[in-house]
Amino acid sequence: MAATERLDAVDDSGTAEVLALASRAADVDGVGAVSEAFRLALGPSRDGVVHLLRRADDGVLVGYAQVAAAGTPDAAAELVVDQSARRVGHGRALLDAAVGAGARSVWAHGDLEGARALAASAGLARSRELYRMERPLADADAADPVLPQGYSVRAFQPGRDDHDWVRLNAAAFAHHREQGRLTLDDLHERMAQPWFDAAGFLLVEREGRLVAFHWTKVEPGSTAGRAHGSDPSAARSGTGEVYVVGVDPAEQGRGLGGPLTGLGLAHLARRGLATVDLYVDGDNTAARRTYGRLGFEDVALDVQYTVAAT
Repeated sequence: MAATERLDAVDDSGTAEVLALASRAADVDGVGAVSEAFRLALGPSRDGVVHLLRRADDGVLVGYAQVAAAGTPDAAAELVVDQSARRVGHGRALLDAAVGAGARSVWAHGDLEGARALAASAGLARSRELYRMERPLADADAADPVLPQGYSVRAFQPGRDDHDWVRLNAAAFAHHREQGRLTLDDLHERMAQPWFDAAGFLLVEREGRLVAFHWTKVEPGSTAGRAHGSDPSAARSGTGEVYVVGVDPAEQGRGLGGPLTGLGLAHLARRGLATVDLYVDGDNTAARRTYGRLGFEDVALDVQYTVAAT
């Protein structure tokens, strides 16, 4: 009989199983099955993280769920079921286990029909939408925009800027449920990832004080087609990401938004990338309009469902 195991940590073998399962699901569904935060939390025990492994009676892993911030009102789950084991109850079993572990909400990546059906069967309410927007890059994007007078830009310097960035990020995202609570350890964990590039982590200063940033991300598999200034006939390839853009609340309304976004696009364009994407909350209409004016279009949707209060 299939069973769900609850763990505080996942060993290397289990982590490899989960990542392989998630990769298979992504290949079938055409969308990443899990988030970056989900992948980073695999492994040793972490405060507030619960792992749920669903195995068939032969011991094969057929599904996995993770609950983050367990024990708090923000406890959120993600889950993935192997394509070969869907529609036989594993998803509902994992969902029930996640709710039992304290999950108050569940993320569904891609807004797929199966996820909608599972949410409906469990009485979950659609409560939040996160859009992935995308636009092409061209040589014309490679020129750095002009910042308002008094502002300057430079690259992040590991070891020098770490604490100041954590403070700025907390201020910029004080009302954001995930981004605003990143710690110094969280920053260092991301800096240790293969995709981290300090040259693409752009900081804006005014009078020597860090006031804004645009952090870009290029996964190792997104190989740039060419560098800016090389043979114009060489094709662009790969996708970069507007990973995080933040502005000190005290600097809002000073005309930083557009140029700040443009700085990151210019960096990615100079790397020879073909496209750039970003994620934005569905209820952030101002940001979606701004990105729309910059040529971004909706290409995918993640949905958060809320568990009914009992």
